[in-house]
Amino acid sequence: MKRIFLTFAIIFLIGTGSAFAQRFAYVDTEYILKHIPEYNSAQKQLDALSQQWQQDVDQRFAEIEKLYKSYQADQVLLTDEMRKRRENEIVEKEKAAKDFQNTKFGFEGDLYKKRIELIKPIQERVAKVVQALAESQQLDMIFDKNSEVTLLYASPRYDKSNDVITRLGYKVDAPVK
Repeated sequence: MKRIFLTFAIIFLIGTGSAFAQRFAYVDTEYILKHIPEYNSAQKQLDALSQQWQQDVDQRFAEIEKLYKSYQADQVLLTDEMRKRRENEIVEKEKAAKDFQNTKFGFEGDLYKKRIELIKPIQERVAKVVQALAESQQLDMIFDKNSEVTLLYASPRYDKSNDVITRLGYKVDAPVK
């Protein structure tokens, strides 16, 4: 019985000791991505595309507003049939404009797909480098300082963001933060 108790006590102490020996670090992915020219270029492309599509959406809704104001001005002069036709035209154009807006900006719309196409390969490359860094420095965990995981305190000596940027093949000049 004493031997069983002693065995469990040793196992407990070894397990507790190894739990305290874990090594942690963190990275700031926002800071890392700001140092990657391809990411900045992709972000500019997405912003330009978004702005262009937003102008198209605004133009379509402005055209609908113009049609509606024209309809209101002419409404008293129109027959019932003409009124219905113009109302239907306005409704159809409004539906088409909303569909266009949803196609471009909606859930899994064109902007979302373009973002995946441009940004995901960069993020995957960063993730691979973070994993390689963790393995080479024998780190148990690396947290992202910008994710939902909240760090109440983080010693700067554990910040591995510059190491990730260097391993990606970029130079860290001055902090971009």
